[in-house]
Amino acid sequence: MTERPIALVTGASRGVGAAVARALAPTHDVLLGGRDERALAALAAELPGARPWPVELTRVAAADVEGVPRLDVLVHSAGVSTLGRVDEQSADVWRRTMEVNVVAVAELTRLLLPALRRAGGHVVCVNSGSGLRANAAWGSYAASKFALKAFADVLRLEEPELRVTTVYPGRTATDMQRGVRAYEGGEFEPEKYLRPESVARAVLAAVTAGPDAHLTELTLRPRGGLPN
Repeated sequence: MTERPIALVTGASRGVGAAVARALAPTHDVLLGGRDERALAALAAELPGARPWPVELTRVAAADVEGVPRLDVLVHSAGVSTLGRVDEQSADVWRRTMEVNVVAVAELTRLLLPALRRAGGHVVCVNSGSGLRANAAWGSYAASKFALKAFADVLRLEEPELRVTTVYPGRTATDMQRGVRAYEGGEFEPEKYLRPESVARAVLAAVTAGPDAHLTELTLRPRGGLPN
């Protein structure tokens, strides 16, 4: 019996991460990465072949990945966003944003590279429209997403046997977007944004592309909605 491929999805307790886990579950055994153990357990009960992988990404260590000898897909979906003008955001905000959105991604990837190399695996970075264009009040977040793009580009060059895809969604109907709209003083109107499932389908398209195909970048925008 052929073993099913293994995928690890961070930020899997909700939003885009949970949608990606659901999209991959029919064909992959999914490790559900995140901090909310109750939410991860509930999702694992819903998805055959899935299991929780509770972790604090900013403190991930070699011991956390010992049980992952082979990894076919690594999806970086976890992230944080704190909006504010440059004169409003302290160094602590910048450090926290970079730590979660960039440093944790780099370190988890580094620790899992042996497992990814064994499988000739695929790394997917769920970025943002802010990784392509920076807007006022998005300084720390946009800087982290530009850095995430650079990380993916470098990894793609350094690890030619792996596939590395960056996905750039526009505004998506998640709790993060709800917080963004509160900061902007606007209504949260999910019908104007991408659905998490639509972003997940883009990730799935990259992962399931034929072995001769390498989708390096995918950009999604809401139809008729806000661009970023």
